[in-house]
Amino acid sequence: MKIAIEGCAHGELEKIYDLIGSIQEEQKVTIDLLICCGDFQSTRNLQDLQCMAVPQKHLDMCSFYKYYSGEKKAPILTLFIGGNHEASNYLQELPYGGWVAPNIYYLGYAGVVDCNGIRIGGISGIYKGHDFLKGRFEFPPYDEGSKRSVYHQRQIDVFRLRQLSPAVDIMLSHDWPRAITKYGNETQLLRFKPAFREDIETNRLGSAPCEELLRKLQPPYWFAAHLHCKFAALVEHSEDKCTKFLALDKCLPKRRFLQILDIPADFDGDEGKGKPVRLKYDLEWLTILSLTNHLISIRPTNGYMPGEGGGDERFNFTPSEEEKAKVLERFDNELTIPENFVRIAESYQPNDDGTVDMRSVQQPQAFLNPQTTFLCDKLNIDDPLRLAMLMTGHKLNTSTYVDRQSDKQEKEEPIKGVVRVPNADQLELGDDDDDNADDDNGEEEEQGIEALENWPEKQQLPVPTKLSLSSVLPQPKWRQQPDSLDSDHSTTLNDSTPNCSVLSLPTPQKTDENNISTLSESALAVDDLNLSSPAQQQDQDNPPVKKFKRRNQTIYTNDESD
Repeated sequence: MKIAIEGCAHGELEKIYDLIGSIQEEQKVTIDLLICCGDFQSTRNLQDLQCMAVPQKHLDMCSFYKYYSGEKKAPILTLFIGGNHEASNYLQELPYGGWVAPNIYYLGYAGVVDCNGIRIGGISGIYKGHDFLKGRFEFPPYDEGSKRSVYHQRQIDVFRLRQLSPAVDIMLSHDWPRAITKYGNETQLLRFKPAFREDIETNRLGSAPCEELLRKLQPPYWFAAHLHCKFAALVEHSEDKCTKFLALDKCLPKRRFLQILDIPADFDGDEGKGKPVRLKYDLEWLTILSLTNHLISIRPTNGYMPGEGGGDERFNFTPSEEEKAKVLERFDNELTIPENFVRIAESYQPNDDGTVDMRSVQQPQAFLNPQTTFLCDKLNIDDPLRLAMLMTGHKLNTSTYVDRQSDKQEKEEPIKGVVRVPNADQLELGDDDDDNADDDNGEEEEQGIEALENWPEKQQLPVPTKLSLSSVLPQPKWRQQPDSLDSDHSTTLNDSTPNCSVLSLPTPQKTDENNISTLSESALAVDDLNLSSPAQQQDQDNPPVKKFKRRNQTIYTNDESD
Protein backbone atom coordinates (compact mmCIF):
# COMPACT_ATOMS: atom_id res chain seq x y z
CA MET A 1 0.00 0.00 0.00
CA LYS A 2 1.48 3.32 -1.07
CA ILE A 3 0.88 6.17 1.37
CA ALA A 4 1.72 9.82 0.73
CA ILE A 5 2.73 11.70 3.90
CA GLU A 6 2.28 15.48 3.90
CA GLY A 7 3.69 17.91 6.49
CA CYS A 8 1.70 21.12 7.07
CA ALA A 9 -0.97 21.38 4.38
CA HIS A 10 -2.00 25.00 5.12
CA GLY A 11 -5.13 24.63 3.02
CA GLU A 12 -3.34 23.93 -0.26
CA LEU A 13 -5.31 20.80 -1.15
CA GLU A 14 -5.55 21.51 -4.86
CA LYS A 15 -1.80 21.79 -5.18
CA ILE A 16 -1.13 18.70 -3.06
CA TYR A 17 -3.57 16.57 -5.06
CA ASP A 18 -2.21 17.90 -8.35
CA LEU A 19 1.33 17.00 -7.32
CA ILE A 20 0.29 13.49 -6.30
CA GLY A 21 -1.53 13.12 -9.61
CA SER A 22 1.59 14.07 -11.54
CA ILE A 23 3.70 11.63 -9.50
CA GLN A 24 1.27 8.82 -10.23
CA GLU A 25 1.30 9.62 -13.94
CA GLU A 26 5.06 9.96 -14.23
CA GLN A 27 5.99 6.95 -12.08
CA LYS A 28 3.07 4.72 -13.13
CA VAL A 29 2.07 4.04 -9.53
CA THR A 30 -1.14 4.32 -7.53
CA ILE A 31 -1.09 6.16 -4.24
CA ASP A 32 -3.79 4.72 -1.99
CA LEU A 33 -3.87 7.11 0.95
CA LEU A 34 -2.81 10.68 1.80
CA ILE A 35 -1.97 11.51 5.42
CA CYS A 36 -1.60 15.16 6.52
CA CYS A 37 0.14 15.98 9.81
CA GLY A 38 -1.78 19.08 10.82
CA ASP A 39 -2.45 22.72 9.90
CA PHE A 40 -4.96 21.28 7.46
CA GLN A 41 -7.20 24.39 7.51
CA SER A 42 -10.61 22.90 6.73
CA THR A 43 -12.28 26.30 6.36
CA ARG A 44 -15.71 25.98 4.78
CA ASN A 45 -16.54 29.68 4.68
CA LEU A 46 -15.50 33.11 5.95
CA GLN A 47 -17.02 32.47 9.39
CA ASP A 48 -14.76 29.44 9.84
CA LEU A 49 -11.83 31.59 8.76
CA GLN A 50 -12.47 33.93 11.69
CA CYS A 51 -12.02 30.97 14.08
CA MET A 52 -8.47 30.31 12.89
CA ALA A 53 -5.65 31.64 15.08
CA VAL A 54 -3.64 33.67 12.59
CA PRO A 55 -3.29 37.43 12.06
CA GLN A 56 -6.15 38.91 10.03
CA LYS A 57 -3.81 39.91 7.22
CA HIS A 58 -2.85 36.25 6.70
CA LEU A 59 -6.38 34.83 6.58
CA ASP A 60 -6.74 32.96 3.30
CA MET A 61 -9.57 30.70 2.14
CA CYS A 62 -7.25 28.52 0.05
CA SER A 63 -9.02 25.57 -1.59
CA PHE A 64 -10.63 23.25 1.00
CA TYR A 65 -14.07 24.82 0.50
CA LYS A 66 -14.19 23.41 -3.04
CA TYR A 67 -13.99 19.87 -1.66
CA TYR A 68 -16.51 20.65 1.07
CA SER A 69 -19.05 22.13 -1.34
CA GLY A 70 -18.81 19.29 -3.86
CA GLU A 71 -17.28 21.46 -6.56
CA LYS A 72 -14.36 19.02 -6.44
CA LYS A 73 -13.86 15.62 -4.86
CA ALA A 74 -10.69 14.46 -3.16
CA PRO A 75 -9.14 12.02 -5.65
CA ILE A 76 -7.41 10.06 -2.87
CA LEU A 77 -8.70 8.97 0.51
CA THR A 78 -7.28 11.61 2.86
CA LEU A 79 -6.68 11.31 6.60
CA PHE A 80 -5.50 14.19 8.80
CA ILE A 81 -4.94 15.41 12.34
CA GLY A 82 -5.32 18.97 13.58
CA GLY A 83 -2.51 21.44 14.19
CA ASN A 84 -2.42 24.98 15.55
CA HIS A 85 -3.77 26.75 12.45
CA GLU A 86 -7.21 25.24 11.98
CA ALA A 87 -10.89 26.05 11.59
CA SER A 88 -11.26 25.01 15.22
CA ASN A 89 -15.04 25.51 15.31
CA TYR A 90 -15.49 22.88 12.58
CA LEU A 91 -13.07 20.39 14.11
CA GLN A 92 -14.75 20.81 17.51
CA GLU A 93 -17.91 19.41 15.96
CA LEU A 94 -16.00 16.14 15.44
CA PRO A 95 -14.15 15.43 18.72
CA TYR A 96 -14.03 11.70 17.94
CA GLY A 97 -13.30 12.20 14.26
CA GLY A 98 -15.42 12.27 11.14
CA TRP A 99 -15.66 13.30 7.50
CA VAL A 100 -14.98 17.01 6.95
CA ALA A 101 -15.69 16.53 3.24
CA PRO A 102 -16.32 13.50 1.03
CA ASN A 103 -13.24 11.25 1.13
CA ILE A 104 -11.45 13.47 3.71
CA TYR A 105 -11.43 12.14 7.28
CA TYR A 106 -10.36 13.88 10.49
CA LEU A 107 -9.02 11.70 13.34
CA GLY A 108 -10.43 13.89 16.12
CA TYR A 109 -8.67 15.17 19.23
CA ALA A 110 -7.08 11.72 19.29
CA GLY A 111 -8.05 8.64 17.39
CA VAL A 112 -7.19 5.30 15.86
CA VAL A 113 -8.54 3.87 12.61
CA ASP A 114 -7.86 0.82 10.48
CA CYS A 115 -7.01 1.33 6.81
CA ASN A 116 -6.91 -2.02 5.03
CA GLY A 117 -5.21 -3.68 7.98
CA ILE A 118 -2.85 -0.79 8.81
CA ARG A 119 -3.55 0.66 12.25
CA ILE A 120 -3.13 4.45 12.21
CA GLY A 121 -3.29 6.55 15.36
CA GLY A 122 -2.87 10.24 15.94
CA ILE A 123 -3.17 13.16 18.34
CA SER A 124 -4.18 16.64 17.19
CA GLY A 125 -3.01 20.06 18.32
CA ILE A 126 0.15 21.18 20.08
CA TYR A 127 1.31 20.87 23.68
CA LYS A 128 1.13 23.76 26.16
CA GLY A 129 1.72 22.92 29.80
CA HIS A 130 -0.67 25.55 31.15
CA ASP A 131 -3.66 23.97 29.34
CA PHE A 132 -2.71 20.28 29.36
CA LEU A 133 -4.54 19.33 32.58
CA LYS A 134 -7.70 21.31 31.79
CA GLY A 135 -10.98 20.12 30.37
CA ARG A 136 -12.50 20.95 27.00
CA PHE A 137 -14.31 24.12 28.06
CA GLU A 138 -14.00 26.09 24.80
CA PHE A 139 -16.60 26.53 22.07
CA PRO A 140 -17.26 29.23 19.48
CA PRO A 141 -17.52 32.13 19.29
CA TYR A 142 -14.02 32.31 20.77
CA ASP A 143 -12.12 35.15 22.35
CA GLU A 144 -8.42 35.48 21.58
CA GLY A 145 -7.48 33.20 24.48
CA SER A 146 -9.85 30.33 23.78
CA LYS A 147 -9.18 30.59 20.05
CA ARG A 148 -5.72 29.26 20.93
CA SER A 149 -6.35 27.06 23.94
CA VAL A 150 -8.90 25.07 21.92
CA TYR A 151 -6.13 23.42 19.90
CA HIS A 152 -3.88 22.67 22.88
CA GLN A 153 -3.60 18.98 23.73
CA ARG A 154 -5.36 17.63 26.82
CA GLN A 155 -4.29 14.88 29.18
CA ILE A 156 -7.37 12.75 28.58
CA ASP A 157 -6.36 12.19 24.96
CA VAL A 158 -2.83 11.14 25.91
CA PHE A 159 -4.24 8.93 28.68
CA ARG A 160 -6.57 7.20 26.23
CA LEU A 161 -3.79 6.57 23.72
CA ARG A 162 -1.65 5.08 26.48
CA GLN A 163 -4.25 2.32 26.94
CA LEU A 164 -3.63 0.90 23.46
CA SER A 165 -2.25 -2.61 23.22
CA PRO A 166 -0.86 -3.71 20.85
CA ALA A 167 0.66 -0.56 19.44
CA VAL A 168 -0.34 1.22 16.25
CA ASP A 169 1.56 0.80 12.98
CA ILE A 170 1.69 4.54 12.21
CA MET A 171 1.45 7.35 14.74
CA LEU A 172 0.77 10.99 13.81
CA SER A 173 1.31 14.22 15.72
CA HIS A 174 1.68 17.86 14.78
CA ASP A 175 4.30 18.54 17.44
CA TRP A 176 7.56 16.60 17.41
CA PRO A 177 8.14 14.28 20.38
CA ARG A 178 10.50 15.97 22.82
CA ALA A 179 14.19 14.98 22.59
CA ILE A 180 13.70 13.38 19.16
CA THR A 181 16.54 15.43 17.67
CA LYS A 182 19.24 13.43 19.46
CA TYR A 183 18.28 10.39 17.40
CA GLY A 184 18.94 12.08 14.06
CA ASN A 185 21.36 14.51 12.44
CA GLU A 186 21.06 17.32 14.95
CA THR A 187 24.05 19.19 13.51
CA GLN A 188 22.45 19.43 10.09
CA LEU A 189 19.14 20.48 11.64
CA LEU A 190 20.82 23.37 13.47
CA ARG A 191 22.46 24.46 10.22
CA PHE A 192 19.01 24.98 8.74
CA LYS A 193 17.25 26.06 11.95
CA PRO A 194 19.78 27.78 14.24
CA ALA A 195 16.92 29.22 16.32
CA PHE A 196 16.28 25.72 17.65
CA ARG A 197 19.62 25.55 19.49
CA GLU A 198 18.53 26.96 22.85
CA ASP A 199 15.40 24.80 23.02
CA ILE A 200 17.35 21.68 22.08
CA GLU A 201 20.01 22.37 24.71
CA THR A 202 17.38 22.90 27.41
CA ASN A 203 15.28 19.92 26.23
CA ARG A 204 12.32 22.14 25.41
CA LEU A 205 12.04 21.42 21.70
CA GLY A 206 9.04 19.18 21.13
CA SER A 207 6.16 17.78 23.14
CA ALA A 208 6.65 15.94 26.43
CA PRO A 209 3.34 14.02 26.09
CA CYS A 210 4.34 12.90 22.58
CA GLU A 211 7.69 11.72 23.94
CA GLU A 212 5.76 9.72 26.54
CA LEU A 213 3.56 8.17 23.85
CA LEU A 214 6.57 7.36 21.68
CA ARG A 215 8.14 5.39 24.54
CA LYS A 216 4.87 3.66 25.46
CA LEU A 217 3.47 2.79 22.02
CA GLN A 218 6.77 2.26 20.16
CA PRO A 219 5.15 2.42 16.69
CA PRO A 220 7.20 1.41 13.63
CA TYR A 221 6.52 4.84 12.09
CA TRP A 222 5.88 8.28 13.56
CA PHE A 223 5.17 11.32 11.36
CA ALA A 224 4.99 14.98 12.39
CA ALA A 225 5.15 18.54 11.03
CA HIS A 226 4.83 21.95 12.77
CA LEU A 227 8.47 23.13 12.73
CA HIS A 228 8.59 23.58 8.95
CA CYS A 229 11.61 21.49 8.09
CA LYS A 230 12.36 17.91 7.18
CA PHE A 231 14.03 15.80 9.84
CA ALA A 232 14.50 12.02 10.13
CA ALA A 233 15.43 10.03 13.21
CA LEU A 234 15.68 6.41 14.31
CA VAL A 235 14.66 5.63 17.89
CA GLU A 236 15.70 2.23 19.23
CA HIS A 237 13.45 0.78 21.93
CA SER A 238 15.01 -2.68 22.14
CA GLU A 239 17.29 -4.92 20.11
CA ASP A 240 14.55 -5.73 17.62
CA LYS A 241 12.16 -2.80 17.89
CA CYS A 242 12.60 0.78 16.70
CA THR A 243 10.59 3.76 15.49
CA LYS A 244 11.33 5.55 12.24
CA PHE A 245 10.47 9.21 12.81
CA LEU A 246 10.00 11.68 9.98
CA ALA A 247 8.97 15.33 10.17
CA LEU A 248 8.09 17.15 6.96
CA ASP A 249 7.95 20.77 5.83
CA LYS A 250 4.98 22.85 4.71
CA CYS A 251 3.55 23.04 1.22
CA LEU A 252 5.80 25.59 -0.51
CA PRO A 253 8.11 25.48 -3.53
CA LYS A 254 11.45 23.73 -3.10
CA ARG A 255 10.46 22.47 0.35
CA ARG A 256 10.42 18.84 1.38
CA PHE A 257 6.80 18.49 2.35
CA LEU A 258 5.73 15.18 0.77
CA GLN A 259 7.03 11.62 1.16
CA ILE A 260 5.84 8.36 -0.38
CA LEU A 261 5.84 5.30 1.87
CA ASP A 262 5.17 1.67 0.92
CA ILE A 263 3.71 -0.47 3.72
CA PRO A 264 2.29 -4.00 3.44
CA ALA A 265 -1.50 -4.01 3.69
CA ASP A 266 -4.42 -6.44 3.54
CA PHE A 267 -5.01 -5.88 -0.16
CA ASP A 268 -1.40 -6.43 -1.25
CA GLY A 269 -0.78 -9.42 -3.52
CA ASP A 270 -2.91 -11.01 -6.20
CA GLU A 271 -5.74 -11.89 -3.82
CA GLY A 272 -6.18 -8.23 -2.89
CA LYS A 273 -6.19 -6.69 -6.34
CA GLY A 274 -9.13 -4.40 -6.87
CA LYS A 275 -9.95 -4.27 -3.17
CA PRO A 276 -11.05 -0.73 -2.24
CA VAL A 277 -9.22 1.36 0.33
CA ARG A 278 -11.54 1.67 3.31
CA LEU A 279 -11.41 3.16 6.79
CA LYS A 280 -12.72 1.17 9.71
CA TYR A 281 -13.22 2.04 13.33
CA ASP A 282 -10.62 0.49 15.61
CA LEU A 283 -12.47 -1.76 18.04
CA GLU A 284 -10.00 -1.32 20.89
CA TRP A 285 -10.11 2.47 20.52
CA LEU A 286 -13.93 2.52 20.51
CA THR A 287 -13.91 0.44 23.67
CA ILE A 288 -11.41 2.77 25.35
CA LEU A 289 -13.64 5.75 24.50
CA SER A 290 -16.58 3.96 26.09
CA LEU A 291 -14.69 2.92 29.21
CA THR A 292 -13.23 6.39 29.82
CA ASN A 293 -16.30 8.49 29.07
CA HIS A 294 -16.68 9.33 32.76
CA LEU A 295 -13.27 11.06 32.65
CA ILE A 296 -14.45 13.79 30.27
CA SER A 297 -14.05 17.23 31.83
CA ILE A 298 -15.32 20.61 30.68
CA ARG A 299 -13.66 22.54 33.50
CA PRO A 300 -11.21 25.34 32.71
CA THR A 301 -9.21 24.27 35.77
CA ASN A 302 -6.75 21.44 36.28
CA GLY A 303 -7.99 17.89 36.70
CA TYR A 304 -6.40 14.47 36.84
CA MET A 305 -6.46 11.01 35.34
CA PRO A 306 -6.62 7.84 37.45
CA GLY A 307 -3.33 6.29 38.50
CA GLU A 308 -1.98 3.49 40.62
CA GLY A 309 -2.49 4.01 44.33
CA GLY A 310 -5.86 5.66 43.80
CA GLY A 311 -7.81 3.22 45.94
CA ASP A 312 -10.44 1.11 44.22
CA GLU A 313 -10.74 3.39 41.20
CA ARG A 314 -9.88 1.73 37.91
CA PHE A 315 -6.75 3.13 36.29
CA ASN A 316 -6.00 0.60 33.54
CA PHE A 317 -8.49 0.89 30.70
CA THR A 318 -6.88 -1.45 28.22
CA PRO A 319 -10.06 -3.33 27.36
CA SER A 320 -10.69 -7.01 27.86
CA GLU A 321 -11.99 -9.26 25.09
CA GLU A 322 -15.40 -9.29 26.77
CA GLU A 323 -15.52 -5.47 26.85
CA LYS A 324 -14.56 -5.28 23.18
CA ALA A 325 -17.18 -7.87 22.28
CA LYS A 326 -19.92 -5.76 23.86
CA VAL A 327 -18.89 -2.73 21.82
CA LEU A 328 -18.69 -4.77 18.63
CA GLU A 329 -22.23 -5.96 19.28
CA ARG A 330 -23.42 -2.35 19.43
CA PHE A 331 -22.03 -1.88 15.93
CA ASP A 332 -23.69 -5.08 14.68
CA ASN A 333 -20.24 -6.57 13.99
CA GLU A 334 -19.64 -3.97 11.27
CA LEU A 335 -16.84 -1.47 11.89
CA THR A 336 -16.58 0.14 8.45
CA ILE A 337 -16.85 3.89 9.00
CA PRO A 338 -20.11 4.99 7.35
CA GLU A 339 -19.95 7.59 4.60
CA ASN A 340 -22.31 9.84 6.54
CA PHE A 341 -20.82 13.23 5.70
CA VAL A 342 -23.40 16.01 5.64
CA ARG A 343 -23.02 19.73 5.05
CA ILE A 344 -24.48 21.76 7.90
CA ALA A 345 -22.94 25.09 6.86
CA GLU A 346 -22.86 26.98 3.61
CA SER A 347 -19.65 26.86 1.66
CA TYR A 348 -17.68 29.89 0.54
CA GLN A 349 -18.86 31.60 -2.64
CA PRO A 350 -16.07 33.81 -3.98
CA ASN A 351 -16.97 37.10 -5.60
CA ASP A 352 -16.01 37.68 -9.19
CA ASP A 353 -13.42 40.24 -8.11
CA GLY A 354 -12.15 38.08 -5.23
CA THR A 355 -12.86 40.70 -2.54
CA VAL A 356 -14.94 40.66 0.63
CA ASP A 357 -15.65 43.12 3.43
CA MET A 358 -14.30 41.28 6.46
CA ARG A 359 -15.80 43.81 8.89
CA SER A 360 -19.20 42.20 8.41
CA VAL A 361 -17.95 38.65 9.08
CA GLN A 362 -18.41 37.31 12.60
CA GLN A 363 -17.51 33.99 14.17
CA PRO A 364 -20.32 31.42 13.99
CA GLN A 365 -22.17 29.88 16.89
CA ALA A 366 -21.29 26.33 17.89
CA PHE A 367 -23.22 23.59 16.11
CA LEU A 368 -23.68 19.91 16.85
CA ASN A 369 -22.67 17.55 14.08
CA PRO A 370 -24.86 14.52 13.27
CA GLN A 371 -21.75 12.38 12.65
CA THR A 372 -20.74 12.87 16.28
CA THR A 373 -24.29 12.25 17.47
CA PHE A 374 -24.35 8.98 15.52
CA LEU A 375 -21.12 7.74 17.11
CA CYS A 376 -22.07 8.90 20.60
CA ASP A 377 -25.39 7.08 20.33
CA LYS A 378 -23.67 3.88 19.21
CA LEU A 379 -21.14 3.98 22.06
CA ASN A 380 -23.42 5.62 24.64
CA ILE A 381 -20.80 8.34 25.27
CA ASP A 382 -20.94 12.12 25.53
CA ASP A 383 -20.03 14.84 23.07
CA PRO A 384 -17.80 17.27 25.03
CA LEU A 385 -18.99 20.18 22.90
CA ARG A 386 -22.60 19.43 23.83
CA LEU A 387 -21.68 19.22 27.51
CA ALA A 388 -19.80 22.54 27.45
CA MET A 389 -22.72 24.30 25.78
CA LEU A 390 -25.33 22.85 28.13
CA MET A 391 -23.33 23.58 31.22
CA THR A 392 -22.94 27.25 30.34
CA GLY A 393 -26.62 27.72 29.59
CA HIS A 394 -26.16 27.93 25.82
CA LYS A 395 -28.70 26.70 23.34
CA LEU A 396 -27.87 23.47 21.56
CA ASN A 397 -27.66 24.59 17.96
CA THR A 398 -28.67 22.07 15.33
CA SER A 399 -28.25 23.46 11.86
CA THR A 400 -31.27 23.65 9.57
CA TYR A 401 -28.98 24.08 6.57
CA VAL A 402 -28.38 20.85 4.73
CA ASP A 403 -26.94 21.10 1.25
CA ARG A 404 -27.86 18.07 -0.79
CA GLN A 405 -25.66 19.04 -3.70
CA SER A 406 -23.81 15.89 -4.74
CA ASP A 407 -22.07 14.34 -7.65
CA LYS A 408 -24.82 13.63 -10.17
CA GLN A 409 -23.10 10.38 -11.10
CA GLU A 410 -23.85 8.92 -7.64
CA LYS A 411 -27.04 8.07 -5.85
CA GLU A 412 -27.93 9.86 -2.65
CA GLU A 413 -27.90 7.89 0.57
CA PRO A 414 -31.37 6.98 1.89
CA ILE A 415 -30.44 8.40 5.31
CA LYS A 416 -32.22 11.67 5.89
CA GLY A 417 -29.91 14.66 5.60
CA VAL A 418 -26.87 12.60 4.61
CA VAL A 419 -25.00 13.15 1.38
CA ARG A 420 -22.67 10.76 -0.37
CA VAL A 421 -20.60 12.71 -2.79
CA PRO A 422 -18.89 10.29 -4.67
CA ASN A 423 -5.64 16.56 -12.50
CA ALA A 424 -2.20 17.42 -12.76
CA ASP A 425 -1.00 20.99 -13.36
CA GLN A 426 2.58 22.02 -12.73
CA LEU A 427 3.11 22.64 -9.00
CA GLU A 428 3.02 26.35 -8.31
CA LEU A 429 2.73 27.36 -4.71
CA GLY A 430 2.81 30.65 -2.88
CA ASP A 431 5.87 32.57 -1.86
CA ASP A 432 8.04 31.46 1.01
CA ASP A 433 7.52 32.83 4.51
CA ASP A 434 10.09 34.17 6.92
CA ASP A 435 11.65 30.78 7.66
CA ASN A 436 15.39 31.27 7.41
CA ALA A 437 16.21 27.68 6.60
CA ASP A 438 18.48 27.24 3.61
CA ASP A 439 16.70 24.32 1.97
CA ASP A 440 18.51 24.60 -1.34
CA ASN A 441 21.16 22.06 -0.44
CA GLY A 442 21.07 20.02 -3.62
CA GLU A 443 19.40 17.05 -1.90
CA GLU A 444 15.78 17.84 -2.71
CA GLU A 445 13.88 17.71 -5.94
CA GLU A 446 12.06 20.67 -7.46
CA GLN A 447 8.62 19.46 -6.48
CA GLY A 448 9.37 19.05 -2.81
CA ILE A 449 9.45 15.24 -2.78
CA GLU A 450 12.18 12.65 -2.73
CA ALA A 451 12.26 8.88 -2.56
CA LEU A 452 12.06 7.30 0.88
CA GLU A 453 15.41 5.63 1.36
CA ASN A 454 17.19 5.16 4.66
CA TRP A 455 16.52 6.63 8.04
CA PRO A 456 19.65 7.54 10.05
CA GLU A 457 21.90 4.59 10.79
CA LYS A 458 21.44 3.11 14.22
CA GLN A 459 24.60 4.64 15.50
CA GLN A 460 23.96 7.99 13.80
CA LEU A 461 22.14 10.14 15.82
CA PRO A 462 -28.19 20.12 -7.26
CA VAL A 463 -30.46 22.89 -5.38
CA PRO A 464 -29.84 23.25 -1.69
CA THR A 465 -32.63 21.87 0.50
CA LYS A 466 -33.39 22.93 4.06
CA LEU A 467 -34.03 20.21 6.59
CA SER A 468 -34.22 20.02 10.37
CA LEU A 469 -31.71 17.72 12.02
CA SER A 470 -33.30 17.87 15.48
CA SER A 471 -34.90 14.46 15.03
CA VAL A 472 -31.50 12.78 14.77
CA LEU A 473 -29.92 14.62 17.68
CA PRO A 474 -31.00 12.91 20.92
CA GLN A 475 -30.47 14.13 24.43
CA PRO A 476 -26.99 13.71 25.94
CA LYS A 477 -25.99 10.90 28.28
CA TRP A 478 -24.88 12.22 31.62
CA ARG A 479 -22.05 10.41 33.28
CA GLN A 480 -20.81 10.80 36.82
CA GLN A 481 -17.25 12.11 36.73
CA PRO A 482 -14.66 11.91 39.51
CA ASP A 483 -13.99 15.08 41.43
CA SER A 484 -11.14 17.01 39.88
CA LEU A 485 -8.10 18.12 41.78
CA ASP A 486 -7.91 21.65 43.07
CA SER A 487 -7.13 24.25 40.45
CA ASP A 488 -3.74 24.94 42.02
CA HIS A 489 -2.57 21.40 41.20
CA SER A 490 0.03 22.43 38.69
CA THR A 491 1.46 20.30 35.91
CA THR A 492 5.02 19.10 36.06
CA LEU A 493 5.28 19.25 32.28
CA ASN A 494 7.00 22.26 30.83
CA ASP A 495 5.90 24.21 27.76
CA SER A 496 7.93 22.82 24.93
CA THR A 497 7.12 24.76 21.80
CA PRO A 498 9.78 27.32 20.89
CA ASN A 499 9.05 30.96 21.72
CA CYS A 500 5.87 30.03 23.53
CA SER A 501 4.04 32.53 25.70
CA VAL A 502 1.32 32.13 28.29
CA LEU A 503 -2.03 33.25 26.93
CA SER A 504 -4.60 34.85 29.20
CA LEU A 505 -7.94 33.06 29.46
CA PRO A 506 -11.36 34.72 29.46
CA THR A 507 -12.81 35.92 32.73
CA PRO A 508 -14.58 33.05 34.51
CA GLN A 509 -18.32 33.40 34.91
CA LYS A 510 -20.93 31.34 36.74
CA THR A 511 -23.96 29.84 35.11
CA ASP A 512 -27.52 30.09 36.33
CA GLU A 513 -28.29 27.29 38.73
CA ASN A 514 -31.66 26.79 37.04
CA ASN A 515 -29.86 25.49 33.99
CA ILE A 516 -28.19 22.65 35.86
CA SER A 517 -30.83 21.56 38.35
CA THR A 518 -30.65 17.91 37.26
CA LEU A 519 -26.87 17.68 37.33
CA SER A 520 -24.43 17.33 40.19
CA GLU A 521 -21.59 19.81 40.57
CA SER A 522 -19.02 17.01 40.81
CA ALA A 523 -20.34 15.37 37.67
CA LEU A 524 -20.21 18.38 35.38
CA ALA A 525 -18.21 20.99 37.27
CA VAL A 526 -20.50 23.93 36.61
CA ASP A 527 -18.96 26.52 38.91
CA ASP A 528 -16.34 28.86 37.50
CA LEU A 529 -16.79 27.72 33.94
CA ASN A 530 -14.99 29.84 31.44
CA LEU A 531 -17.41 31.35 28.94
CA SER A 532 -15.91 32.18 25.60
CA SER A 533 -17.06 35.50 24.23
CA PRO A 534 -16.97 36.62 20.59
CA ALA A 535 -14.85 39.49 19.41
CA GLN A 536 -17.29 42.38 19.23
CA GLN A 537 -15.70 44.54 16.58
CA GLN A 538 -12.57 44.63 14.51
CA ASP A 539 -10.16 47.51 14.71
CA GLN A 540 -11.67 50.48 12.87
CA ASP A 541 -8.26 51.19 11.41
CA ASN A 542 -8.40 47.98 9.36
CA PRO A 543 -9.11 48.55 5.69
CA PRO A 544 -12.73 47.77 4.74
CA VAL A 545 -11.86 45.35 1.97
CA LYS A 546 -9.85 42.18 2.22
CA LYS A 547 -8.56 40.67 -1.02
CA PHE A 548 -8.25 36.87 -1.14
CA LYS A 549 -5.63 35.58 -3.53
CA ARG A 550 -6.21 31.94 -2.56
CA ARG A 551 -2.50 31.45 -2.22
CA ASN A 552 -0.30 30.55 0.69
CA GLN A 553 1.88 33.63 0.71
CA THR A 554 4.17 34.72 3.51
CA ILE A 555 1.88 32.93 5.88
CA TYR A 556 2.33 32.62 9.61
CA THR A 557 5.35 34.49 10.86
CA ASN A 558 6.51 34.25 14.46
CA ASP A 559 2.86 33.90 15.48
CA GLU A 560 3.01 30.22 14.52
CA SER A 561 5.18 29.34 17.51
CA ASP A 562 1.92 28.86 19.40
